[in-house]
Amino acid sequence: MSASRRTGTAFESAVVAYLTAHGFPHVERRAMNGSADRGDIAGVAGWAVECKAVRALDLAGWATEASREAVNARTPWWAVIVKRRGQSVAQSYVVLSLATWAEAVAGDLPDNPAAALRRVADMIEGAP
Repeated sequence: MSASRRTGTAFESAVVAYLTAHGFPHVERRAMNGSADRGDIAGVAGWAVECKAVRALDLAGWATEASREAVNARTPWWAVIVKRRGQSVAQSYVVLSLATWAEAVAGDLPDNPAAALRRVADMIEGAP
């Protein structure tokens, strides 16, 4: 196995461990399926998840790849999780289109925006 493949596998495993510990008990790494690939991570309902742990950024290329994988997986949404150099997996970036983000969070909008903003402010004040 090449060094880049080992790095990618390690990152995918770290993402799975992080998601498992944060409310996604059914996530797992997926086997590669060539042109029928459905993403790197399975078990996040409604999402095709692609992971990237590389030096050079290619957001447009990754978005195209992940959107194709969402079609293959028959899921409405896609995301690319990108390793942030020198940071923990929790600090990784999540890349998705504005349209995907808006559609995904539209159902999660709070009924009481003022209360939601207070909760966010309380979290920020309590952050280390």
